[in-house]
Amino acid sequence: MAGHAPHRVAVVGFAHMHAGDQITQVLRHPATELVGVWDTDPARRDAVCDDLGVPAEVRHTDLDRLLEVAAPDLAIVCSTTGEHTELVERLAARAVHAILEKPFALSLAEADRMIAASDAAGTLLAVNWPLAWYPAHFTTQRLIAEGTVGRVTEVHYYDGNRGPLMHAHGKSVLQAPDLATKQASWWYSPEFGGGSLLDYLGYGATLATWFRDGELPEWVSALTWGSEGLAVDEQAVVTASYATGLSTFQTKWGTFSDPWTVQPAPACGFVVVGAEGTITSRDFAPAVHVQTTAHPEPVAVPVDEARPDQTGALAHVIACLQDGTRPTGPSSAETSRKGQQIVDTAAASAASGRVGELLGSLLADGGVRR
Repeated sequence: MAGHAPHRVAVVGFAHMHAGDQITQVLRHPATELVGVWDTDPARRDAVCDDLGVPAEVRHTDLDRLLEVAAPDLAIVCSTTGEHTELVERLAARAVHAILEKPFALSLAEADRMIAASDAAGTLLAVNWPLAWYPAHFTTQRLIAEGTVGRVTEVHYYDGNRGPLMHAHGKSVLQAPDLATKQASWWYSPEFGGGSLLDYLGYGATLATWFRDGELPEWVSALTWGSEGLAVDEQAVVTASYATGLSTFQTKWGTFSDPWTVQPAPACGFVVVGAEGTITSRDFAPAVHVQTTAHPEPVAVPVDEARPDQTGALAHVIACLQDGTRPTGPSSAETSRKGQQIVDTAAASAASGRVGELLGSLLADGGVRR
């Protein structure tokens, strides 16, 4: 933007396939400059950077060297989820704002460490949930905020893809991995944040919290399933009990097709039920379908055109930095933290075989009960 020096942005870590997508966002944004990229594995880093034409002189294998030489004011973290906390703390110590590629954290405790480090440094902390930038879903949020369907009473979510090793940046298709390849990948390691529950429940729980204006459930119950030989789940079914009724969140690695090519069955996305109507919001759909008490037959509502700050977490955070505001919606640490609370309780329920009493601990932890 005129009158503003470009924001200096680094991409930190290439374990997540979205690193290349984030680099593309930086290169295209009119108010950002890519000043550095880092990974401990130069081959993994260079495979993406060569494809995108990233100059060799901004590539690093020493993070401290990158931070010293490139002096970024914002970093996009695309490491394993298990490395998020350490990296955010290192960035905050140098007063660097951070965007985390989803999932947020391994646990609520680690999320709180990142929030505390960012707050102490006075830096912004945001989480990139790509579903939040799908026009169908931010159109749904607008309709909810306008009172189209009344108070939200239920949110039903189903989402996933054919598997995290089936595509690279730009959604380019990869050969289906064998069991040994999966076992060697961080996506299938509990230590580093693998599993469909952590990967995709974070989306559903965080956006559902957004749709419900911050409301959290009282109880959560979860079952998971995974193929023999894997240490993590590939499917999860989660039930959340709110004062108004039950909501469901389902995650799946191994959908029939990827929703960005052909919607699988079940379709990926959300159904929001309100006291006065419903909204069906499918990933990548050109319209959402609305029922109301005044018009029970579903009506197709074309999706909203994205504002400049709705095209991705980078654009959202840059707008915040320029306006002196903080991230809002699913990208905010506050809403993402509530999503993490649901994820943690679901994981505990799945591990124990018992229903998780979410608000028994969450009320004392800052959760909202309405």
